[in-house]
Amino acid sequence: MLRYGKRINVKEIICLDKEAEPEIFLTNPKITYITANTSDDTWHEKVRSKNPDIVVHTAWQIREMYGDKEKQWKWNVDGSQAIFDFAFSLPSVKKLIYFSTVASYGSYPDNTIDHFFTEAEPFRKTDYLYAEEKRVVEENLSNTFKQSKEKANVGLQVFIIRPAAITGPRGRYARIRFGLQSALSGSLKGQKSFVYDMVSLMVSWVPVTPKWLRQYVHEDDITDMVGLFSFNDLKGDYEVFNAAPPGPAVLGPDMAKAVGKRMLPIQPWMARLAFFWFWHITRGRIPTSKGSWKGYSYPIAVDGSKITKQYGFKYKYESGEAFVKTSGRYEADAIQMKA
Repeated sequence: MLRYGKRINVKEIICLDKEAEPEIFLTNPKITYITANTSDDTWHEKVRSKNPDIVVHTAWQIREMYGDKEKQWKWNVDGSQAIFDFAFSLPSVKKLIYFSTVASYGSYPDNTIDHFFTEAEPFRKTDYLYAEEKRVVEENLSNTFKQSKEKANVGLQVFIIRPAAITGPRGRYARIRFGLQSALSGSLKGQKSFVYDMVSLMVSWVPVTPKWLRQYVHEDDITDMVGLFSFNDLKGDYEVFNAAPPGPAVLGPDMAKAVGKRMLPIQPWMARLAFFWFWHITRGRIPTSKGSWKGYSYPIAVDGSKITKQYGFKYKYESGEAFVKTSGRYEADAIQMKA
């Protein structure tokens, strides 16, 4: 976002988030920051008065809220619909970019490491709340678009990005996030947290199920996709793209080698038991909510070539490179944070 704020043809960037404004934004005169939840109605008129041209919807409560699914559903599903309704109702909006996920293809036992899901394949229901919310929201967006089209009220293009696991120097080092990569790589150590220290100890070896697989997409590639959709005159009215680079995915042995640890083979039932125990004993502080163990056991590999074939987009990093390297636009951040 800050990168595109340097463009001459970008007059203003309106940021909407329920969290306080980051310090890095305070000195940027192009940023207007509104502290609000997407599911509230407090932001509508403030944003409407700015007549935005492009709406990029990335806001999401990713980590499941322990014992509060109704609030999370309101924030994510109802909040997303509020964004969509707003975008379709405002004549100034010409493009809507929405971040979905590959997780909604569904982690099922019959998934294989050799099958790569394409955008033509449907999302499937799952008991993993994050994936299910994303599935429902994409369905809602499709319905909203069709209804607007029937009323001859479609004046904007819709671009949906379904990213694999996003990584890169800023994501890894500029802020500490509790995720699979940070846990296995050891970056949770020294965070003055008993829970983090316990997890770091338990992943001294890398536990790997028989079909364990991950695809990573570099943060630079993601921002380049947003730039492609935002600042170019592209054909299409409702376009969906997987975001995963060509080349091999990261398998269990690759992961263990990348983080410098030995591999510990486990079965899916072991992962399920561990995830259940961690979820309840820590009351959700360790993000191992219901159904999430399936993503650790049953692979979701996707074909991300459609955006290349359709618009000539070229990925800069393969999955393995994105995972292990600190190169990229935020490399200086990585070096400083590691020091």
